[in-house]
Amino acid sequence: MGESKSDVLQGTLDLMVLKTLESMGSLHGYAIARRIEQVSDNTLIMNQGTIYPALLRLQQRKWIKAEWGISETGRRAKFYSLCRIGRKQIEMETENWERIAATMARFLAPSH
Repeated sequence: MGESKSDVLQGTLDLMVLKTLESMGSLHGYAIARRIEQVSDNTLIMNQGTIYPALLRLQQRKWIKAEWGISETGRRAKFYSLCRIGRKQIEMETENWERIAATMARFLAPSH
């Protein structure tokens, strides 16, 4: 297990962000990061250098949109939500990861 957590996250972070917004609705970046950590049972640690570039990338692809609002602590924050294209992307990304997981499962299963 020589890979760092960020190496593991590389190809999965976009889908985790999209799925978080799909299930939780509009959230600010800090809340998205904490939710990903919570769902992963704290096996993933999200820092600003990881989550915010991903949010920017997803915005540039028009999969999510951002609007300024006030957080639960009363601070100004950007709130992110899914766009229609993002919802379609979830389906495509999910199918892709299910294929990859099934392939890996074949390699990891004991041979008979």
